[in-house]
Amino acid sequence: MRAGLRADLKAALKSRDKAAITALRSALAAIDNAEALPVGETSASVAGSEHVAGATAGLGSAEARRRELTAADLRAILEREVRERLAAAAEYEQLGRADHAHRLRAEADVLNRHLD
Repeated sequence: MRAGLRADLKAALKSRDKAAITALRSALAAIDNAEALPVGETSASVAGSEHVAGATAGLGSAEARRRELTAADLRAILEREVRERLAAAAEYEQLGRADHAHRLRAEADVLNRHLD
């Protein structure tokens, strides 16, 4: 699913589709955030540095561990992104801001294509 989102982002950038760019970047960021481990959970298998207290040294020491998301997790993230956009669009409609509502619905449509 992530590869499809990235491919669509690349195409949206080339075609300068602002709604698609915004929606896809936001969805990819939400996925990246969901993969992040809570602060304090670090890799204990990396050797420490003798020069700086608390520093790590060794191959991969600068890489942060990430969670492995399932296809169901990815789908849930995209569904939440769509729901949030549609809810915000409804609020903008009530406030008489049809232009913003239209933009948010267009973003939701872009993400809905990845849920089908």
